[in-house]
Amino acid sequence: MAHDRLSVALLSEVFPDTAAQERLPAALAAARDRGAELVVLPELPLNPWSPASAQPRAEDAEPPRGPRHGVLADAARAVGVAVLGGAIVEEDGVRRNRALLFGRDGSLLAAYDKNHLPNEEGFWEAAHYQPGNAPPNPAWVDGFAIGIQLCSDLNRPELGHALAAAGALAIVGPRATQAATWERWRLVLQATAMTACAYVLSVARPRPENGVTLGGPSFVAGPDGTVLLESQEPLVLVTLERRAVQTARQGYPGYLTVRPELYAGAWEQAGRAMAIEAAAADDDTDIESLDEARAPHSRTQPFAIPRG
Repeated sequence: MAHDRLSVALLSEVFPDTAAQERLPAALAAARDRGAELVVLPELPLNPWSPASAQPRAEDAEPPRGPRHGVLADAARAVGVAVLGGAIVEEDGVRRNRALLFGRDGSLLAAYDKNHLPNEEGFWEAAHYQPGNAPPNPAWVDGFAIGIQLCSDLNRPELGHALAAAGALAIVGPRATQAATWERWRLVLQATAMTACAYVLSVARPRPENGVTLGGPSFVAGPDGTVLLESQEPLVLVTLERRAVQTARQGYPGYLTVRPELYAGAWEQAGRAMAIEAAAADDDTDIESLDEARAPHSRTQPFAIPRG
C-alpha cells in the first residue's frame, strides 16, 4: 500500500570495526526515537575508507550475506527501523560496492551495485571493486518508493532520472567525498532534484580518513530543487511527502514528456560513436567504413522502465 509520507534520518557516522559496530543499534535508536522510519548511512559505513590506497585487502570484502550484511540486518530488526547501508561484496571472484537496504524487520528490500567508479588520489575505487552492470529499480520503504545511487553515480544523473520516471519519489545517495568539493556536489544534486522532480538526499562520511580529507554536509533538495536541508550535524531528519512530488511534476519542467525511446536511441548512437572513436584511436581503422558496417544494427530499442 502506498504511503504519502516517509520520515528519513541522515546519519553522518561510520562504524568500521567491531567496537564501532556495537554502537550502531544505539545510533539507529536515536534516529527512530526522533521519528525516523528510514535511516541512511554514508557510503560503505561498516568499512574503513580503504580506497585511500590503491592496494585492496582481503578483509575489506565479504561474500553475499556476510558479516556486515548481518550487522546491518540485525540492527534494523532490533531497533525496528529501515536502514540503508552497504558493503564490498565478492561473488565468483568479483568485488562490487553494494548498497543494501533493509526493512524494519531486517529483511533485505533491495541491493544496488555502484556503477561509476573514481580512480584518482584518495579514491582508487577501480582497484577495489568492479562497476555494476544492472540498472537500478525503485524500492519501497513502508510503501514509499525510493531510488538508490552511490556517490559518483549522482554525477551521472541519467539513472536518477530513470528512477524518477519509474516511480521513485526520492533519490537517495550515500557518499564518500572531499569536503572541499561540496559546492560542485550541491550543484548537481539540486539540479537533479529539479529536473527529475524528485527529492534528492545525500549523507557523507564525516571526517578525514587514511589521509583523505573526507567530509561535507548532509543534504536534501525538494522535488522543485529547493534546498530543504544542508547540515553538518551528525543526525538530521526530513519528512518526504508524495504531494510535493506530484505538485512538482505538474509544473515546469515536470510536465514535459519523458521520452525513453528517444533517449535510448540517442544513447545508442552515442555508444556507436564512442566505440568507433576508441577503435580508431587503437589502430588505423577507417572511421567511415566502420560506421557503415555498424549502421545496419542501429535500430532503436525501447528502454524498458519498470512500473513497480
